[in-house]
Amino acid sequence: MATRYEETFKGKRVLITGGLGFIGSNLAIKLVELGAVVTLVDNMIPRQGGNLFNISPITDKVHVNFSDVRNQLSMNYLVQGQDYIFHLAGQVNHVESVRNPIQDLDINCRGTLVLLEACRKYNKDVKLIFSGTRGEYGTSVHLPVNEDHPTNPKGIYAVTNLTAEKMILVYHDIHKIQGICLRITNTYGERHQMQHDEFGVLNWFIRKAMDDETIPVFGDGRILRDFLYVGDLVDCFLMVATCPQAYGEVFNVGTGIPISFIDLAKKIVQIAGSGRVDFTDFTPERKEVEPGDYYTDISKIKRVVGWEPKTSLEEGIRRTIEFYRKYRDKYWGDAFK
Repeated sequence: MATRYEETFKGKRVLITGGLGFIGSNLAIKLVELGAVVTLVDNMIPRQGGNLFNISPITDKVHVNFSDVRNQLSMNYLVQGQDYIFHLAGQVNHVESVRNPIQDLDINCRGTLVLLEACRKYNKDVKLIFSGTRGEYGTSVHLPVNEDHPTNPKGIYAVTNLTAEKMILVYHDIHKIQGICLRITNTYGERHQMQHDEFGVLNWFIRKAMDDETIPVFGDGRILRDFLYVGDLVDCFLMVATCPQAYGEVFNVGTGIPISFIDLAKKIVQIAGSGRVDFTDFTPERKEVEPGDYYTDISKIKRVVGWEPKTSLEEGIRRTIEFYRKYRDKYWGDAFK
C-alpha cells in the first residue's frame, strides 16, 4: 500500500541541514527516490557523523553545500525557494556536550536561530521540521513518557535542543513560519557513525559484536530504552511534513517498546553470531547525564499523523549488521584512526 507522501515530494525543493550525517543521508536517499530536488548542507565537523560515503547511492543526484547553519550568508541563500527544510544539524555528542558546552549552545541554539531568521527574511512559506531529542524530558517521572511530561534536561545537549524547539514554536506562532518539532528516542541503523561510543549506543554494540569483542554494558544493564530503526524515522519525517494538522505541534517519536541494555546486547550477539557481553562502570561524564529508564508514548503522533513504526528490533538489527558487513571499511578501521 502506498504511503500518502508518495507523490507529494515529486519536484519539491528540499533542504536538509546535517545532510551528510546518519539521519540526514537516509532521509535524502528516500527523498531522491520520491523525485525531490534535494540540497544538503553539512559542516563535516570531525566525530559528529558526517560521511560522504553516506550519500554514495545519490551523489550525482543531490546538491551538497559544505557550510554551517551558523553562517548567516549561507543560510540566507540556501533557504530561498525551498518547499521543505528538515533541520537535523546539531551537536549530538552527549560526552562532548559535557566537555564543550559552549559549542552546543553555539551550534544548536545560534544555528537554529540563524536558520529561522533566514526563513523569516527570505522564505516565510517554507515548512520546517526539527529533530529534537527524548533527552529534553530528563529523568522520567512516569512511564511511558508523553508530550505533557515535565521537561527537565540533565545535560546541556538536551537543554540546547529544548531551546531550539522553543524558538521554532515561537517563530511558528509569531512569524507564521510553519514548524513541527519531534522528540526522538534512541535511533539506530545504516549510515550511523561507528568510530566511537560517545553517541549511538546500539550501533556501537553492533560494532563490538561484529569485531567479536566484548560489549560493555554500563551499570547493572537494567536501564530501559526504546530503540527506533532509522527507516521508520525517515517515514515519520515524511508523514509529519505532509500532515497539515502536525504544524505547530510537538510529537514524541519512538516505538514505546522498552528493552534493557543487557537484553539488547544479548540480542545483538545472538543475531551477529559473535561477540560477548560484560558489565562496566559508568564514566563520570555518562553518569552525570544518564536519565534512567525511558520509553515513549506515541499515541499523539499515531492519532494526529497516523504514523507508527513498522520494523521490529530484530529485523532492524539484522539490516544494520548486513549493511556494515558490506561497507565496514567506510565506517571504521584504518581509515578512521
